[in-house]
Amino acid sequence: MKNKFDLIIFDWDGTLIDSIDWIARCLKKAGELCGLAEPEHQAAKDVIGLSIDKAMHALFPDTDADIQKQLISHYSREYFSKEISRDDLFTGVYDMLLQLKADGYQLAVATGKTRAGLDEALAGTGTADLFCATRCADETASKPDPRMLNEIIAHTGVCKSRSLMVGDSIHDLQMALNAEIASVAVSCGAHTESFLQPYRPLLCLEQPARLLEFI
Repeated sequence: MKNKFDLIIFDWDGTLIDSIDWIARCLKKAGELCGLAEPEHQAAKDVIGLSIDKAMHALFPDTDADIQKQLISHYSREYFSKEISRDDLFTGVYDMLLQLKADGYQLAVATGKTRAGLDEALAGTGTADLFCATRCADETASKPDPRMLNEIIAHTGVCKSRSLMVGDSIHDLQMALNAEIASVAVSCGAHTESFLQPYRPLLCLEQPARLLEFI
């Protein structure tokens, strides 16, 4: 993989930041506040990466539009109750991003978060200046639709053969397949290696900072 890529596009939650269990708890809490049956923890993790409306519909499919709006409102309130800091990044991630940028890579984020959620996370971790482009699910199509990747690639002017997606969920890797770009999986987030391997990542890393060993 050495010198094969110019653009590295990262998912956010579960890939750069250790947030999957927190998000899953917030999703389940939203259901509880609406008086709905609590989904399994893994079921909550499985929808992370989708846009919030798609995630709620997948978790609570038998609810009407009004309940869906309540679910999203409760989730947002729970999620934003926690202050995010650089300490929430996985070990070595901040230094990895600094090194990749210093080495000349263009770095970007493609996330299922809302713009408000990502901006809050970038500010809290002090990483906003490290990325040349970011795309959120409420600005474009939800994963696994490839639109956010295509928009980032168009913005940077890097060809697809020189672009890499790094993610922790099947939604990330399916999006990369749909966009016809290479991917690297990390197994520290929503899905384990056994779930990720069928989506043909070049590598499956236990921790994201190990990307430096191969890039």
